[in-house]
Amino acid sequence: ATFVANSEEEVLDEVKYLLSFLPENNLEEPPHQVPDDDPERLCEDLRDIMPASPNLPYDMKAVIRSVVDDGDFMEYFPGWAGSIVCGFARLDGHVVGIVGNQPMVLAGVLDIESSSKAARFVRTCDAFNIPLLTFVDVPGFLPGVDQEYGGIIRHGAKLLYAYCETTVPRIQVITRKAYGGAYVVMDSKSVGSDLSFAWPTAELAVMGPQGAVEIIYRRELQQAADPVARRDELVEEYTERYANPYIAAERGYVDDVIDPAETRRKVIAGFAMLRSKREDLPRRKHGIIPL
Repeated sequence: ATFVANSEEEVLDEVKYLLSFLPENNLEEPPHQVPDDDPERLCEDLRDIMPASPNLPYDMKAVIRSVVDDGDFMEYFPGWAGSIVCGFARLDGHVVGIVGNQPMVLAGVLDIESSSKAARFVRTCDAFNIPLLTFVDVPGFLPGVDQEYGGIIRHGAKLLYAYCETTVPRIQVITRKAYGGAYVVMDSKSVGSDLSFAWPTAELAVMGPQGAVEIIYRRELQQAADPVARRDELVEEYTERYANPYIAAERGYVDDVIDPAETRRKVIAGFAMLRSKREDLPRRKHGIIPL
């Protein structure tokens, strides 16, 4: 079930809550509410939410609730594919659909189920003129024989296709890891995101610095007097030269590197700028999504 409640009364309340985010039809804009939350509010807690180690998790839902109006977030399929979070919220009173990797579950990787869940949500938002905000902290696609035989390439392509086909305003926020093909799939500039912001902790690379160093410098590490110390030096050097967000900004992969506390005001300003976005597509013409 998409939403679950403990009683009939709670179910009806959830239905009302859901309908408050949706327009009456696909030609109208989602309902706007006068916000109580200041659009210029700083999210001070986000400056300290990131763990010191890149291998430690944090709660992406806490990030989302800090950014959106009054912390109100209606999660979509909360009991399915926990490595990705989807749901509806408001920013400055305007409805947005939010997709975010969840580091608390499987380190936030994309697998068959999370790809399908997010693709379905993205297409739902596009159908009802709901702008999309995507938070990225993804180390890659989940490896394994089961995933390969289950069709991870095909299911991952669903999410890629869903983002590519959308016509609503789209903003990406990279909080930490943005590795390989999974980063591209998560609404990167390469697939048409209108704006991309990165926190200073963001790492955009083909793979993680430690994995890259162990492959590129394997022979040097084998011959080093202190392999561990030398590996740490090379990881720091690799991160500085290739994986930091400022290099990505220089190359046009992100539009700005922002203070995490300013995420809310930056995203609201971005959506305000994109509110008049229109894409004209041929009538009754569309591609064929990988099913």
